[in-house]
Amino acid sequence: MGILPASSLQDYFATWTDPRCPDAPNSRHQWMDMLIIAVCAVSCGADGWEDIEEYGTSQAEWFATFVDLPQGIPGPDTFRRVLSRLAPEELPQCCIAWTEALREASGGAIVSIEGQTRRHSFDRASGQAAIPMVRAWASANRLGLGPRKVEEQSNAITAIPKLIPMLDIAGATVTMDAMGCQKEMAKVMTDREADDVVALKEQHPTLSGDVTRFFDAATATAFADIAHAYHETVDGDHGRIDTRRYWITADIEW
Repeated sequence: MGILPASSLQDYFATWTDPRCPDAPNSRHQWMDMLIIAVCAVSCGADGWEDIEEYGTSQAEWFATFVDLPQGIPGPDTFRRVLSRLAPEELPQCCIAWTEALREASGGAIVSIEGQTRRHSFDRASGQAAIPMVRAWASANRLGLGPRKVEEQSNAITAIPKLIPMLDIAGATVTMDAMGCQKEMAKVMTDREADDVVALKEQHPTLSGDVTRFFDAATATAFADIAHAYHETVDGDHGRIDTRRYWITADIEW
C-alpha cells in the first residue's frame, strides 16, 4: 500500500463549514489556515491545543509558503474555541477522501482496527467525558483512516461495522483485538473481501476452551500428524529479549 503523489489539503477540506459562520469574514484568522495547521500538527503527534500552537509556531516559516497567516499563528485558546465547535458529521467525509487520495488500494496490506480514548477531549465545566473512538490504522503507511466516535450508551463493537464500509479494505488483512471476535464482525470482513485476524479470549468461553485444549494437546505431541506452520521472532529492546513463538494450523475438523 504505497503513497500516491501529494494532494492538496485545501481541496479535500474545502467543503468543511467554518464553525464561526456567519461571523467568519470578521475573524482574525482564516479558517483553512487553522485547519491545515491543526491537521499537520496532529499528524506529527500534537496532543493538545498548546501542542498545536507550538507546532505551528515552530513551522511558521514553512506554513507561510502555502497559507496566508495574516495575523500569524493562532494561540491555543483560538484553536480550542474554533475546532471544538466543528460539526463532527463532516469529519469522516473530508478525512477519508483525503486519506484515500494518499494511498493506493490496500491489497495485501495490514489494517488494524483499534479503540482508543482521546486525551484532553473531556470538559469538566460542561460535564463532558473523554471521547472514545475507533479507527483503522494502515500499518505500512502509518496512516489513521476513518476515525469514528463511539456513541454514548454504545461500544466499539457497534461502531466498527459502521466504520468498515467507509474503507477500501478489499484484499487487506484486518487485525482486531478481542472486541472484534464476533460473528457479525467476521461477516462484515468477508463481505468486504478482506481477511481478518482477531484475538480470542474468555469472552467466548466455549470456543476459547476448545482452542486452548487443542493447542495444549498438539504442543504436547509436537503437532504429530497435525498439519501446521511455525514462526519465531526474537527482539531485543529496553534491556530485555522477547521471544515470540507462533503455531498456525487450519486443522479445524475437531
